[in-house]
Amino acid sequence: MPRPSDDDLFQTSTMTFGEHLEELRTCLIRAAAGLAVTVLLGFFVARPVVHLIEEPLRHALGDYYSKRAIETAADWKARTPDGPPLPYSQDEIRDAVERHSMTFELREVHPDRLAAVIGGTAAAQPGPSGTTAFDTHALVPVLLWQPLSRDPRVSITTLSAQEAFAIYVKAAMLVGVVLASPWIFYQLWTFVAAGLYVHERKWVWTFLPISIGLFLAGVFIAFFFVFDFVLDYLLQFNAWLGLDPDPRISEWLGFVLIMPIGFGLGFQLPLVMLFLERIGVFDVAAYTSQWRTAVLVIVIASAILTPADPYSLLFLAIPLCVLYFGGVALCRWFGDPPPRRVAAQATKASQ
Repeated sequence: MPRPSDDDLFQTSTMTFGEHLEELRTCLIRAAAGLAVTVLLGFFVARPVVHLIEEPLRHALGDYYSKRAIETAADWKARTPDGPPLPYSQDEIRDAVERHSMTFELREVHPDRLAAVIGGTAAAQPGPSGTTAFDTHALVPVLLWQPLSRDPRVSITTLSAQEAFAIYVKAAMLVGVVLASPWIFYQLWTFVAAGLYVHERKWVWTFLPISIGLFLAGVFIAFFFVFDFVLDYLLQFNAWLGLDPDPRISEWLGFVLIMPIGFGLGFQLPLVMLFLERIGVFDVAAYTSQWRTAVLVIVIASAILTPADPYSLLFLAIPLCVLYFGGVALCRWFGDPPPRRVAAQATKASQ
């Protein structure tokens, strides 16, 4: 099939192809300038933002090791049937961990040796064959307590001196993207409006505030709701494999950057559907008949916009499927087809 010419592509538009490119260049420059300003502002608040970003991960790690401590105490067995029990009951341990945010390491010692060391009279005991024997049955369990906040396992590490600076810059960029999102969306919809007819441009100014609201809603839902479930799943998967997590802040920050922005962009779906329906690109019948294809595309897009774990994918794909059918209902609610589609249908009928 021959490629249509530029005149064919834009014969129903109010702008030529060159004018579209010039308008796109202008909008991109303005959006980039606004983003640069907000990123500079982000440097002034990047430090508390880094601590805010760390909080969900610290909380998830704290819950993970608190649960693990309780399970460790519950699974502990004395080395002999009449061996010494734990120095605390299970209820005391649970109360210390859950109510007082304490954690512990379970160790075993020889109490007589410990007393001898303290008194300065430690001595090796000869074994049956004249060698020094280690008596495992005489070991007594000891719990070494510390506040959970001081547990090195819940700290988030960096592996190089320059990594902290890179984290600071990324946090400033994250703040800049969120603060600049209204301006960026304004430039995007300005570019769209420039190529529309007058009666179609009113939809742009209606959609702009809704678009900004949907983006910010997606960002906040991802950060304050989805992160907890995803982190719990990932840490439990570590436990299932028998691996102790040792997260780096730079890797976590990359995770934080991808998911909220992916959710914010994904939440634009019903608005994009309504806009395309209003200007006559699609209609309700097309949306309804192709819903299976739309669900497949949503799942693929969710896999691209989120990290590689099933929880992230499902937490984005399921709301997007709901939003897709919400978009169909929104198109039905607006009712009559737009003027461009009516004109196209009349032209087709006359032929």
